[in-house]
Amino acid sequence: MASTPLSWSPSPLLPKTFSGITNDPSRVSPKRAPVTLVVAQKKAKKTRKVILKEDVVKLGKKGQLLDVKAGYYRNFLLPMGMAQIVTPILLKEMRVEEERIEAEKKRVKEEAQQLALIFETVGAFKVKRKGGKGKQIFGTVTSQDLVDIIKAQLQRDVDKRMISLPEIRETGEYIAELKLHPEVTARVRVNVYAN
Repeated sequence: MASTPLSWSPSPLLPKTFSGITNDPSRVSPKRAPVTLVVAQKKAKKTRKVILKEDVVKLGKKGQLLDVKAGYYRNFLLPMGMAQIVTPILLKEMRVEEERIEAEKKRVKEEAQQLALIFETVGAFKVKRKGGKGKQIFGTVTSQDLVDIIKAQLQRDVDKRMISLPEIRETGEYIAELKLHPEVTARVRVNVYAN
């Protein structure tokens, strides 16, 4: 099989003596196919914007907006029902839900502030105990005692875990703190006296 030279035109920068390759189209083999130009394209974006339906370890919390790889979404998150593709309707629903949650948090905080105001305007809660020598009392005053007194006087239910009391073993006036909300704390006075 005979070798045919390639078609090439010399550059104007090259000297005229370098023309070993001809530019004659009659010398090119007719069996040769024309060369096609292949241009590389940008790599396709293979991520998906998703909203998590539940907490996913090492990924995120429920309701979080994330970019995840398409294969991870398709092969793991979607079949397990852990995520959903973001749509404009879904984004609007998320915004409405967030506004509702914020309004609820604000309402709870305002209720706690009103309750704190009620507790602080009451004055002091009186606790009666059997007395011993001097200022000593029998037993101690506990958070449950304060809960019972608040329920009797104000008809309000308070969880005893919200109450922080110093150790009370003798008569006198003490300050108790009621943690009504993460941002709201009420301070009430407790008068302990012996009968």
